[in-house]
Amino acid sequence: MNIKDKKALRLKRKHRVRRKIFGTQERPRLSVHRSLKHMYAQIINDEERKTLAFVSSIKSGFIEDSMKKNDVARRIGALIAAQAKDIGIKKVVFDRGGCLYHGRIKTLAESAREAGLEF
Repeated sequence: MNIKDKKALRLKRKHRVRRKIFGTQERPRLSVHRSLKHMYAQIINDEERKTLAFVSSIKSGFIEDSMKKNDVARRIGALIAAQAKDIGIKKVVFDRGGCLYHGRIKTLAESAREAGLEF
């Protein structure tokens, strides 16, 4: 299986997931993206097409030398939950973005739940 096939399968999964979920004012969407080096999480209101909160590991100094990728995901989950609390959001819909729910995606979700987000 080459890289084009993998990318096509991931996009197919992403569209299948996005058909079923939609972020509203009361319950916005928590969208997660992971690359080989970094992770990104954002809370989106799809009704107004606005991003309400955003956290990424791309800022300089965010990743320390001894941090593993799961530790980065844990920190991102806690930070996005803290930002959500600051703007008054308690419940979200989780969008895994075509990735399987394991590894870093699962770690981020569990960390956000521990910090107070409900989904």
